[in-house]
Amino acid sequence: MLTASQRAIVKSTVPLLESGGEALTTHFYKILLSEHPEVRPFFNQANQASGDQPRALANGVLMYARHIDKLEALGGLVAQIINKHVSLQIQPEHYPIVGGCLLRAIREVLGSDIATDEVLAAWGAAYGQLADILIGAEEKIYAANAATPGGWRGARRFRVARKVPESAEITSFYLEPEDGGALADFQPGQYLGLRLVVDGEEIRRNYSLSAAPNGRDYRISVKREEGGRASTHLHDRLREGDVIDVFPPAGEFVLAEGDKPVVLISGGVGITPTLAMLDAALQSARPVHFIHFARNRKVHAFREAVDARQATHAQLKRFYVYDEHAEEADAPHATGRLSSEQLAQYLPASRDVDAYFLGPKPFMRQIRKQLADLGVPAAQTRYEFFGPAAALD
Repeated sequence: MLTASQRAIVKSTVPLLESGGEALTTHFYKILLSEHPEVRPFFNQANQASGDQPRALANGVLMYARHIDKLEALGGLVAQIINKHVSLQIQPEHYPIVGGCLLRAIREVLGSDIATDEVLAAWGAAYGQLADILIGAEEKIYAANAATPGGWRGARRFRVARKVPESAEITSFYLEPEDGGALADFQPGQYLGLRLVVDGEEIRRNYSLSAAPNGRDYRISVKREEGGRASTHLHDRLREGDVIDVFPPAGEFVLAEGDKPVVLISGGVGITPTLAMLDAALQSARPVHFIHFARNRKVHAFREAVDARQATHAQLKRFYVYDEHAEEADAPHATGRLSSEQLAQYLPASRDVDAYFLGPKPFMRQIRKQLADLGVPAAQTRYEFFGPAAALD
């Protein structure tokens, strides 16, 4: 039980975390991943090398410490964490491992003069409180997934029914349950967790569901990342007919119900979750503005599919922007860096819209600022990160 004095101690450590939080979390991951190989499959080593994972954890720890008196102020951060955990199948027994390594890192980075026994006890209680919240919320989702028609708990074996190149970089994988049983629906915008074995080592990854639910198969569309172990394995080694372990759909970046116009903005492989959102939105009378950014035509996936939908749905308007364009055919609507003035032309006349955007972090930072400058209410803009969450400020 976290006491009032322990809350005060945790809040008093905020300045220390602000000045050295990333060093602490980097040391934490070093301890965790070197001494506990059983948790390595849950972590993308590329995110460790880039510093994205330590920065994300430092931001989360800092937010938690700041709002220890009023956890509801954390907003969507907790939901993001819970859904990421569920997609990778984090279990209650993993929490004590993480907690022990975190407390040890606090002591070793801050030193015993600062990280006294009293401070560590306070952080231990705070971590226990957070762990209980997450474990309880995650168990509700695990149970709900198991109770859903066509749902399941843990890993389920899926066969690669089809493997389809979509662009020079992106390939789609159509996954059917090996047992031939029913398949649960999902919310447009959610993702799947995969358990892969690459060169004898288990790794787990999330990939967005890129097609609307149909009760027969799931489609994920994966970009080949330079040096990416999972994406390279999927592109080069996974064949039609192969079987892999799949975890149930998860994610809170989903298309909300309503009657406002829908604006879907994506950059690169960020297009994948917006495709399922697009199909869902087109089932209603809501106007849909679909705006996609790509480096060039060769890497622009699903252009034909979106064009075909526009031909049959009068409420859909689509716009493409390329960094570069050399071909005369399939010209984009604009080339180069998009200005706020250009984006304004692609939005509905009213700024009372539901806007969703996804792509590389610099791209999302730009889009969020431009939407705000153009008068789209912040509460009606939603975004998702591929990989660890980060601040867009």
